[in-house]
Amino acid sequence: MSKRDYYDILGVSKGSSADEIKKAYRKMAIKYHPDKNPGDKASEDKFKEAAEAYEILSNAEKKQRYDQYGHAGVGGAGGGGYGGGGMNMDDIFSNFGDVFGGHNPFESFFGGGGQQRGGRRVTKGTNLRIKVKLTLEEIAHGAEKKIKVNKLIACKTCDGSGAKDKSSVSTCSTCGGSGQVRRVTNTILGQMQTASTCPTCNGNGEQITSKCTSCHGEGVVRGEETITINIPAGVSEGMQLSMSGKGNAAQNGGIPGDLIILIEESAHETLKREGNNVVYDLHLSFVDAALGTSIEVPTIDGKAKIKIEPGTQSGKLLRLKGKGLPEVNSYHRGDEIIHINIWTPKALSSDERDVLENLRDSANFKPQPGKNDKSFFERMKEYFE
Repeated sequence: MSKRDYYDILGVSKGSSADEIKKAYRKMAIKYHPDKNPGDKASEDKFKEAAEAYEILSNAEKKQRYDQYGHAGVGGAGGGGYGGGGMNMDDIFSNFGDVFGGHNPFESFFGGGGQQRGGRRVTKGTNLRIKVKLTLEEIAHGAEKKIKVNKLIACKTCDGSGAKDKSSVSTCSTCGGSGQVRRVTNTILGQMQTASTCPTCNGNGEQITSKCTSCHGEGVVRGEETITINIPAGVSEGMQLSMSGKGNAAQNGGIPGDLIILIEESAHETLKREGNNVVYDLHLSFVDAALGTSIEVPTIDGKAKIKIEPGTQSGKLLRLKGKGLPEVNSYHRGDEIIHINIWTPKALSSDERDVLENLRDSANFKPQPGKNDKSFFERMKEYFE
């Protein structure tokens, strides 16, 4: 569809909060809604454009990819949302519940908007949120998690219909199966027709004369489901993933909600994460630092042997290229940065003390700071830049 910047479309800045983004979308959705602008193709295009922008910016993972790579990071130059051809107006309307507090503001006044199936209103189950804790190794390579989720599931007795049997379901006598009731009122501007959800069948278009004894006509019961979650490599703390249709089941055979997975990171025993890089603090004796040595250090993928050059100074940074974490949906991988720390013993034997006393006055053991010595933080800043 459009290549316009998503932030410009909604009229928000890159640093806007989730609530500010939602508020901006809500304002545009009301302004350009097709029912409010019948036959206006330009308004319909702006309505779809705003929905596409909100679909990306309201999702933490997609927003992160868009901020980093632009449209190419979310499905191509034209965007990966509603404008990409895979979504229609019903798909957009199905998300209105989250934005407008559980209802479509146009349903009662304009007579449209809610997700429909065969002209009838279809309910959608609520979303579920769970937390998944990952180790640094799982983040590096991706992980498959099987999680038991307690949620609303479709009643097996009635297959989610809520009826005792097929003969217990009939066309709603109030709305004639349309799911809506229409009223014509006289106003100073003339007659106005409004439509609202049928109060008898709640928009389903059908009535149940005899309810299922297991779910009492709701079509859903409380149960447990084991869900397999495939988590891509490179995710980070606070990132959210979404699994469509894995949330709570909807009443009377509606559309299930989504499962929102919040990523949490477990602290690693020796490595610290810095973006896609990992940092390891290596402590060396001043003897090894002075003479040089070979030593094994931990990495995400196991052990790696590195060479310490003679005369290595405390605070020096070494790099193991490609030993960090991958970016989500990318072949690029960060590095492991090794921070050298010179360890000084606190207790010395008499022989060790004698040796060091003999070296105290040696010119090589006198501090020789250079004019360009920099702090650890300055070196880290230069490295990442």
